[in-house]
Amino acid sequence: MVGRLLDSRYQIRARIARGGMATVYLATDLRLDRRVAVKIMHPHLADDASFRDRFIQEARSAARLAHPNVVNVFDQGQDAGLAYLVMEYLQGITLRDLLGEYGRLTPEQTIDILEAVLAGLVAAHKSGIIHRDLKPENVLLADDGRIKIGDFGLARAATSHTASGQALLGTIAYLSPELVTRGIADTRSDVYAVGIMMYEMLVGEQPFKGEQPVQIAYQHANDSVPAPSLKNPSVPPALDDLTLWATARDPEQRPRDARAMLDHLFELQHAMRDDQAPAQRTSVLPSAAATRVLEPAAPPAPVPMRPRASAPVPVGAVARLQAATTKAHKRGAWAFAIVLVAGLVAACTGWALGAAGAPAARGASLTGFTTTAGRVPAVRGLSTPEALRALHAAELALGPVLHRAAGGPEGSALAVLDASGHTLRAGATPAPGVRVRLVVAGGQ
Repeated sequence: MVGRLLDSRYQIRARIARGGMATVYLATDLRLDRRVAVKIMHPHLADDASFRDRFIQEARSAARLAHPNVVNVFDQGQDAGLAYLVMEYLQGITLRDLLGEYGRLTPEQTIDILEAVLAGLVAAHKSGIIHRDLKPENVLLADDGRIKIGDFGLARAATSHTASGQALLGTIAYLSPELVTRGIADTRSDVYAVGIMMYEMLVGEQPFKGEQPVQIAYQHANDSVPAPSLKNPSVPPALDDLTLWATARDPEQRPRDARAMLDHLFELQHAMRDDQAPAQRTSVLPSAAATRVLEPAAPPAPVPMRPRASAPVPVGAVARLQAATTKAHKRGAWAFAIVLVAGLVAACTGWALGAAGAPAARGASLTGFTTTAGRVPAVRGLSTPEALRALHAAELALGPVLHRAAGGPEGSALAVLDASGHTLRAGATPAPGVRVRLVVAGGQ
């Protein structure tokens, strides 16, 4: 295939990967002069109508999703009996490659990847699509830091609940118990697969092993996934609980979809950051007549992640997580109302001060408040253009805007992050030259 011109448009350059259904090639789109990834179905499968339909379904399912954490699909067609799919090309590695190189990941790395995967799944589940084949091979890590889900080849409409027939589809190590026993999947089946990947990232191996696929399938159907901390004591209890919640054998005991799991992950992130924030140390300077140069204080030692003893998670963990998710939805609604009222009060106050001729601080006035150069303005609840103008007026160096599929109305500003991903409070002063990132909501 290398060197072939496909459909008089796509020049095949090199082979990237080979899977069970197709081979992926790097190609050049001669019409638009850009690099793309072309997935070509194996010739021996092209004559099978069911496989061909499934291949086309992948294109249609993925093309319906427009999200930063989902691989874009550009085109689909056939040429000389070859069915092909054209996708965006991401230079980088897969999560499987990363695990193969490092074994296991830190809790912070696991959370970062998990957040991106869940954000992409939120868009899929919102569109009525389930992936059905989530695994580390289908999580792409681009060299520029982007994380995307690919390969919706086994996706089905979430409302169809279509059984897989005689053969179980997908990778057996990540199949949910209901897929193994009944061949039926819904959004909670994707959540289960995410939970298995989460365990693998934290531990460095899959929870169930066997020489034959049927042995692994039996364990999924009859055994509960153990807590990751039993193999890796450095895993914090909150990640233990989230893993067990996502991999509950009973679908009714899992998060209902990716949105519910992502909402709880955001709460977990904030709690972990608060637990690890070093306390401000107060020192008393000795009184001396002469002026002397003080030696810089040694930086505080990093606070280690609280280890967890090798003991099972309490039986009530799932119930606590479900209750916490319900409370989060209620708190989110109240928080939005409070922010809206506060924004109106701030706008009126700013207008009144301006009308009275109050002196303005150094900076530019935006929507009723004043920004100060070098300090982070209050942006939560503003539209994206308003928030960006406020950050520019404060003379802050800006990095790319970060989109999250939760937190408020689409396009509204949620927070400002520093280079380490920590939230900067209004009035904080980032180090000179450090780029900050605006976080905006990607929609409910």
